Amino acid sequence: MEINQLRQRLEQLRREIQFHNYRYHVLDDPQISDLEFDQLMSELLQIEHAHPEWITSDSPTRRIGASPADRFEKLRHPAPVLSLGNAFDADGVRAWYERILRLDERVAEASFVVEPKIDGLTVVLHFQDGIFVQGATRGDGEVGEDVTTNLRTVHAIPLRIPVQPDKKKTPSYLVVRGEVFMYLKDFEELNRRLEEAGEKMYLNPRNTAAGSLRQLDPNLTASRPLTLLTYDIVEGEDSLPGSHLETVEYLRDLGFPVVEAKRYRTIDQAIAACLDWNERRLSLAYEADGAVIKIDDLALVEDLGVVGKDPRGAIAFKFPAREVTTQLLDIGVNVGRTGVLTPYAILEAVEIGGVIVKQATLHNFDYIDVKDIRIGDRVLVKRAGDVIPYVIGPVVTARKGIERSFVPPDKCPACGEPVEHFPGEVAWYCVNAACPTQLIRNLEHFVSRGAMDIVGLGIKIVEQLVQAGLVHDVADLYTLRQEDLLQLEGFAEKKADNILQAIDISKGRGLVRVITALGIRGVGEVGAAELAHHFQDLHELELAGIEDLKMIEGIGPNIAQAIVDWFSMPGNQAVLEKLRTAGVWPQAEERPENGKDALKLAGLTFVVTGTLPGFSREGVREFIESYGGKVTDSISQKTSYLVLGREPGSKYEKAKVLGIPILDEIGLRRLAGEIA
Repeated sequence: MEINQLRQRLEQLRREIQFHNYRYHVLDDPQISDLEFDQLMSELLQIEHAHPEWITSDSPTRRIGASPADRFEKLRHPAPVLSLGNAFDADGVRAWYERILRLDERVAEASFVVEPKIDGLTVVLHFQDGIFVQGATRGDGEVGEDVTTNLRTVHAIPLRIPVQPDKKKTPSYLVVRGEVFMYLKDFEELNRRLEEAGEKMYLNPRNTAAGSLRQLDPNLTASRPLTLLTYDIVEGEDSLPGSHLETVEYLRDLGFPVVEAKRYRTIDQAIAACLDWNERRLSLAYEADGAVIKIDDLALVEDLGVVGKDPRGAIAFKFPAREVTTQLLDIGVNVGRTGVLTPYAILEAVEIGGVIVKQATLHNFDYIDVKDIRIGDRVLVKRAGDVIPYVIGPVVTARKGIERSFVPPDKCPACGEPVEHFPGEVAWYCVNAACPTQLIRNLEHFVSRGAMDIVGLGIKIVEQLVQAGLVHDVADLYTLRQEDLLQLEGFAEKKADNILQAIDISKGRGLVRVITALGIRGVGEVGAAELAHHFQDLHELELAGIEDLKMIEGIGPNIAQAIVDWFSMPGNQAVLEKLRTAGVWPQAEERPENGKDALKLAGLTFVVTGTLPGFSREGVREFIESYGGKVTDSISQKTSYLVLGREPGSKYEKAKVLGIPILDEIGLRRLAGEIA
């Protein structure tokens, strides 16, 4: 390629890359794939490498991190970069309004603009002839730190102003104010990567963004998912807008990413908009600690002047605090209805968003370990709306050396039985079927359709039985009498008799149902069917060792260990003995030709959709499993057949797309060898 053609190609590449950067980082509407973008950037780098004399400061390649700096130089702003006064409620805003109204009667006719107050780091960006030439932090409002090299790595900042509004020339000089921050999803992804790498995670997006921008090594800044929204012009030549909303729209037209701003006619409407922002804050893609009310007329704002470092023409409506620091007095442990042990923080009482908080969740024991949270720490606590407050992490710099590391308990705090935890899993469990905190959940599972299918025994009756002290474990259901049930509210003789009859019928459930009903962690209906294929009854299963269980398809080492642990618990042994006494002790069904290998459906996986005339939902599962087949809930390439009934769901369409063979009820029975 000739030298002139190569130079033209370079300029074309720069224009294309800047355009696609704008589409991706500002409009969130890319037109090409990441691969195509990388190919354009690679070609540009090759040309610039061959001709370094062609490199300019606005080239997209200049975003790549440079050499670390020894320190940041100071940069004086062309005009004061002011802070804002705060109001914490509607009365505070009205008091501000009354003050400025007394200063200038034109305020009575003024309109207001409301926009979110993004919780990030304020930056000041200088553009000369449309090219980004310098950038600084706010600092004290008069002088900031020159972080130009770091700001170049933020893709949302245009290195060259990408758009010329109304075909006019690019502004010759423009100084823009904005906020550098991280989107919540990007912050969470950053922490996820750090956790996987075994590195220290960050506490919140705001501090992470501020620290990232002030790294002396621009390569570190470039590795962080920083972005930008702009909302003001600090200084500029040429004709500039006369209102704040027009300023935001002007910046947007130039191609800058801008905040969401809207004009309101009265102060009451502006206050209502702030309250609406507060309601919406949990659904925002970024952290916002308030909304800002600004007089729209910039000339009036100028005339109102400044008090201290706050312009009189604007006020921040601060949202109730969601993050505070307090002392971690101790760590407690709750046992949930599923047996999961969950740690919680016992805190020195603190107000967060108008609510006194004394406890907060710590998620799980791994969270405590990864965050290095210690008893006695000063901790950062967050409360978001009605969500349970949680500990974000410790304030390490506040440590005094007397803090204590937390050790997870080896016994359940509710029943005193040993707890279970496997390497690689987050949760710690109590597996005692008679644990009082799990009783309602265990009973609810035991009586459910997929387990013992005790008709009429729903969650409300289960709760009544537990609260009345009539059952202390699942086996106690089989000792209930009519006079016991008649004690309960809403029970008459007929209802009591129906429940007792349903309980009695459940004694005839097969081994698969009973194994499922026991609620052994990791053993669902499919796993229970596999176990029932290999063991004659619960006693044989009880005697099985870990190595025996691991030989069974679908039973891995953790599930095998969970089965052995469950049967070794004294409380569970007592439940089994009570079930045996009650006559709930099924034997494995006889198999055709006395062997699994001879079963017609062995090795096949089925999915059932729709209603089959000759089967109940559970009946078709039991039929397939009795002939050695497996039943799963989702269609995949591993599915052998879809069993199709009346009124099928979306599984039918997916099976057709994947080419999965489809059977009706007759076809299923024929495949099993039940009919010719």
